[in-house]
Amino acid sequence: MEQPQLEQSVADGVATVVISNPAKRNAMTAGMWRALPGLLDSLAADPRVRVLVLTGAGTTFCAGADIASLREPGDEQQSLAVRAEEALAAFPKPTLAAVRGYCVGGGSQLAAACDLRFAEEGALFGITPAKLGIVYPSSSTRRLVSLVGPSAAKYLLFSGELVDTARALRTGLVDEVLPAGGLGERVAEFTRVLVSRSLLTQAAAKEFAAGRTDRDAYWAEQARGSGDTTEGVAAFLERRAPRFTYGV
Repeated sequence: MEQPQLEQSVADGVATVVISNPAKRNAMTAGMWRALPGLLDSLAADPRVRVLVLTGAGTTFCAGADIASLREPGDEQQSLAVRAEEALAAFPKPTLAAVRGYCVGGGSQLAAACDLRFAEEGALFGITPAKLGIVYPSSSTRRLVSLVGPSAAKYLLFSGELVDTARALRTGLVDEVLPAGGLGERVAEFTRVLVSRSLLTQAAAKEFAAGRTDRDAYWAEQARGSGDTTEGVAAFLERRAPRFTYGV
């Protein structure tokens, strides 16, 4: 039987992390939660990586935490999930969740921690602690509220019901919905766009969007030293594709 694991690869500026636990619809085991922050640290430090895509093996994104591991003593499982979620949210480069099938519980927690979420028609989303008598973490709740608003967040958390892609798109839980079979092509197309843009702009925007209002001076200094602004303006005037070098 294939062992639960997080698979990773890097190609053309895009790091892909695949949640793989096919026997349990890609449920996250304690070991997988533990491994994710370190894996993200290594990819963040890799100059080849400009964008991160998180997805699931086969036809499912992630059916949540492996319920068997919830029997571990204390709040260890939830603490591991929160640390992994926070590490993903703090990843300094653009992140995109590519969702097929079930995106439930801890799967939705990870998807919400990404910057963007693209889903294939037929995907189902749910945040299910109310079905298990679990208190959803405050940091995860705040992130969900900031993404979909208080009312939609309460609907998901109070009921634990699964919602389809139409409702997920309407509430802002996902950014794009693709027809069956079209997700991979669209993710590849969009990540090529992201790789071609300035990582300086993206990294600064990511921090500012997260509420880091104390970083204006830092990013102004980075802009002066990077040469990206000079290159971007020159490329525009010369009608050519820019060659940004920040982070390379």
